[in-house]
Amino acid sequence: MPATPSTPVDDDPLARERAHLASSRGALRAMREDAESLDISDVTANWVNAQILERQIGERIKALADLSDTPLFFGRLDYLHAPGAEQAEGAEGEQFYIGRRHVHDGEGDPMVIDWRAPVSQPFYRASKKDPMDVGLRRRFGYTGGDLTAYEDEHLSDPAEAARTSKLLQREIERPRVGPMRDIVATIQPEQDEIVRSGLGGTVCVQGGPGTGKTAVGLHRVAYLLYAHRERLARTGTLVIGPNRSFLHYIEQVLPALGELAVRQGTVDDLVAHVEVRGTDDAAAAVVKGDARMAEVLRRAVYSHVSMPGEPLVVVRGSRRWRLPAYELEEMVRELLDRDIRYGAAREALPQRIAHAVLVQMERSGEAPDDRVQDAVARNSAVKAAVKEVWPAVDPAKLVLRLLTDADFLAEHAEGVLSEDEQKTILWALPGSGRRPARSVKAARWSAADAVLIDEATDIVERTPSLGHVVLDEAQDLSPMQYRAVGRRCTTGSATVLGDLAQGTTPWATRSWQEALGHLGKADAVVEELTAGFRVPTDVITYASRLLPHIAPGLTPVASVRENPGFFDLRPVVGTAETVAACEELLRNEGSTGLIAADARIPALAEALTASGIGHLAPGEETTAETRLTLVPASLAKGLEYDYVVLDEPQAVVDGEPDERTGLRRLYVALTRAVSGLIVTHTAPLPPQLT
Repeated sequence: MPATPSTPVDDDPLARERAHLASSRGALRAMREDAESLDISDVTANWVNAQILERQIGERIKALADLSDTPLFFGRLDYLHAPGAEQAEGAEGEQFYIGRRHVHDGEGDPMVIDWRAPVSQPFYRASKKDPMDVGLRRRFGYTGGDLTAYEDEHLSDPAEAARTSKLLQREIERPRVGPMRDIVATIQPEQDEIVRSGLGGTVCVQGGPGTGKTAVGLHRVAYLLYAHRERLARTGTLVIGPNRSFLHYIEQVLPALGELAVRQGTVDDLVAHVEVRGTDDAAAAVVKGDARMAEVLRRAVYSHVSMPGEPLVVVRGSRRWRLPAYELEEMVRELLDRDIRYGAAREALPQRIAHAVLVQMERSGEAPDDRVQDAVARNSAVKAAVKEVWPAVDPAKLVLRLLTDADFLAEHAEGVLSEDEQKTILWALPGSGRRPARSVKAARWSAADAVLIDEATDIVERTPSLGHVVLDEAQDLSPMQYRAVGRRCTTGSATVLGDLAQGTTPWATRSWQEALGHLGKADAVVEELTAGFRVPTDVITYASRLLPHIAPGLTPVASVRENPGFFDLRPVVGTAETVAACEELLRNEGSTGLIAADARIPALAEALTASGIGHLAPGEETTAETRLTLVPASLAKGLEYDYVVLDEPQAVVDGEPDERTGLRRLYVALTRAVSGLIVTHTAPLPPQLT
């Protein structure tokens, strides 16, 4: 049934739309009150069911929150015919308001349609060339939560020419204050195609700065939860970001869309088997992150298996049952040949032995049952034999031995790692920066070591799989980190987001095909977003000068913004002029970021404080009083600000271990601005920019 706006005395179209907004907010409030008033005392059989139902109702109540500064609907579709009905001449069309969540009135008729519903798709896909049976597409403009404007496109009217939406442009260019917001009102057709791709396949999105790849990934999660809610409720979803600042920045997007059950974390969170207190130099981290380490670990784990040299005698009452060594060896070799985890095979071995004993019992005239087999499997002689042949392996102790025992590492890395590579990752050698640790707890583990322990843990015991994983800033992961993420979605799918030009680790991804292979998703579809909605034309054009040096062959981002933005290169004498540039930009509406090489952050913080300018750290939410964030270049990735002052580009480059990584870091820093960028420099600019 079509949504019917309440008709006020004033017949003004804008007044009618405001009336429908007010009615819709009232209906949403009624839906929330209905959820709050539910009495579950008579419908639950036990306290466990009661707690589960109570939690589900609580989540429902949270999802029905009416956010005052978030428009309940942002568009309207007037269909020429009822969707799904035959398009007969004279058939009556329908009207639907498109918003962030479904809202219905007291009789169950829809007042707002969820943006993820099939009937909403033409709002994003319809065009003059393909109107998709839409007569009118109306976009709404809001100011502080109040509906203040609308804009119409008569898609099926051949007399009306196609034009760029002013309201759409205004929403795209709206100042950024606070955490990242959803883009549900501005999703473009190429983005919508990715968002609505099915759950069964993995999608990799290559997107330059400002193309909306992070937002696309988050909206895809929201769409999949809408389309496959029951399945994903069982299997779970996870968003993986590069650091805590980034996760804090994006954490409000899904709740704003009514989705509260999505976990967020970093790769370090996934592999937190030990406390990370140490660091690796670049050379050691590269070797530890190499996919060849998986084979070294596999060899080391299975080296604990030995062939039985003695027969096994099992005593049951007055009878003795003897299994010859060759028969035990056959069982061990069969388990080794099967593609099962080390721990699962170890658990299966006593049952294999017990079964062989039961066969002997049956041949002698006895009639043993399953209880007898279980008892034999628990027999002390069987346990001792299994412990000798297939001992338990502690993954952390195994990795510790590999990194501290040169002979043990050499034995299992032969033909896989060179002698120099082995020396690079050993802790005990001079220059390694690590002392041999006496125990797992005493070891100063690095982040790369934790990934190795996670790999070894998976060799011993299979890692549980989630239904869907979103991996953002994926270009910075090592092959071993990709494997760690891939283990979390072996039976599910993934959305991989990144930009090869923004890879700023020594092990950064060279190609998506290679990365997807390590992830275990070699058949994933790779999509490229090249339309830039965030970075102004002048800024992205300047930053793209670096592309031939950092990612040859990659398509430059083409800004689709009508506002060219503000861009200025300023030679300065010292930090005082950089601070002055910040003061200048703070006169504008929105947020400002001061980005600098990590080593220069303390001096700039001191200069800002001396000038009486309050500032925040990345991830901290801006306020009306404090709108300046001081950002180390190493943490700038994924963040955005209305205006940016970039301090000393050459220092950003020099702060990295090699020039290409430094130029990639600079590319990231140059592309964080939404409305304007000032580059201040005392030293000459990098030649790649000039």
